[in-house]
Amino acid sequence: QVQLVESGGGLVQAGGSLALSCADSGRTSKIYAMGWFRQAPGKGREIVAAINWRGDNTYYSDSVKGRFTISRDNFKNTVYLQMDGLKPEDTAVYYCAAQTSLGVYDVWGQGTQVTVSS
Repeated sequence: QVQLVESGGGLVQAGGSLALSCADSGRTSKIYAMGWFRQAPGKGREIVAAINWRGDNTYYSDSVKGRFTISRDNFKNTVYLQMDGLKPEDTAVYYCAAQTSLGVYDVWGQGTQVTVSS
C-alpha cells in the first residue's frame, strides 16, 4: 500500500524559502492525485496545493498562489512543494496526502513542521 514520508520542514525567516518532499515508499496502489495540506495551531486542516498523476494539472489555494510551487517526479515516486516568500502565517504542520480512491485523499503522511519567524 501507499506509504508517505514528508521531509524538508524547519525554521526560516519571513521572506525565505523551504522545499518539502513527500516520498511514496510502498506503493502498490494507483494514485490519482497528490496534495499538500497544512494545519496551523488552533485551526482546521486546509489544502495548500494539489497535482494530478500526470503532473499537468495543479491547484493552489489563494493564500499561496504565486509563492508556492507543487511538482512531482513519478520515477522517484516523490512530490515536492517549493515554498518561496514565506510569511509568518504560513507557520503550520504540513502534510502530504494521496488519492488512491478518485476524489478522496485517503493516505496521509505524518506531517512536517514549518515555522516562519517575523
